[in-house]
Amino acid sequence: MLRIFILLLIVVPALEIGVLVLSGNTIGIPWTILLVIFTGVLGAWLAKKEGLQTIRLAQLQLQQGQIPSGIILDGLCILVGGVVLLTPGFITDLIGFFLLIPSTRTIAKGFFQKVFDRMLKNGSIIINRR
Repeated sequence: MLRIFILLLIVVPALEIGVLVLSGNTIGIPWTILLVIFTGVLGAWLAKKEGLQTIRLAQLQLQQGQIPSGIILDGLCILVGGVVLLTPGFITDLIGFFLLIPSTRTIAKGFFQKVFDRMLKNGSIIINRR
């Protein structure tokens, strides 16, 4: 898992630079800069909107005596999506919007749930219940 993370830290920025250079050559540097700024602002607005909605839903579930387990994964996806959208680049923007838009976030939540379950099963994560 750590090796994959380190590889991503090297590969993703290199790809981002390539895409930004290609975009600058294709649509021009000013338009590329404006597009990066626009996606960052749009992403921040969407992260705030989705985050507030998730908090309200979690509060409602808690008031009804329910455990908001699915909401926790939503919140995690929204947090990661918002952070990724604030980094300049188009690849990270695609990942960020994928994590922020509710219909595609459902796909990501399913993936993260499978990874979490697998880590629990093979002992990578241990939950200590008292």
